[in-house]
Amino acid sequence: MNYTLPEFLAHAIALEREAADRYLELADMMEAHRNDPVSALFRDMVHFSQLHHDSIVERAQGVTLPQLRSWEYRWSVPPEVGGEEAFDHTLEAYTALRYARENEVRAMEYYTNVGMHSTEPEVRRLASEFAAEETEHVAALDEWLARTHRPSATWQSDPDRSRPA
Repeated sequence: MNYTLPEFLAHAIALEREAADRYLELADMMEAHRNDPVSALFRDMVHFSQLHHDSIVERAQGVTLPQLRSWEYRWSVPPEVGGEEAFDHTLEAYTALRYARENEVRAMEYYTNVGMHSTEPEVRRLASEFAAEETEHVAALDEWLARTHRPSATWQSDPDRSRPA
């Protein structure tokens, strides 16, 4: 994945915007179902994604960014949007944290991969910096996971758990 600096910044901005949008959607859904602890967790993730987005936008000032259409991004799925498993309103905090962690790992791997394959020194530098930031997010999520009650494997794999008792 060899990007020009404008292409890379456009991708990074889109990645963080998508992450914030997805986490906000999940937070709102969890709140609607009165799953307040998980809603709060996803709102924290919205905040982190918005901060990262805003810092990238600030770095991009003075750079003419390409206006990419959805099919022009060089990924099949934006790295931080994850799958549909987080849309289960009975989601527990531990599982939500794992979902968020997997998203952050994908973003870290994406930035690492861009940095390793870029021929532009500034793209390599920024991709490495962004990968390090995502690594910090993963470490923070690991700390949250360590402090969060882990649901039993039996409960997680129970196909009847969504049926009313």
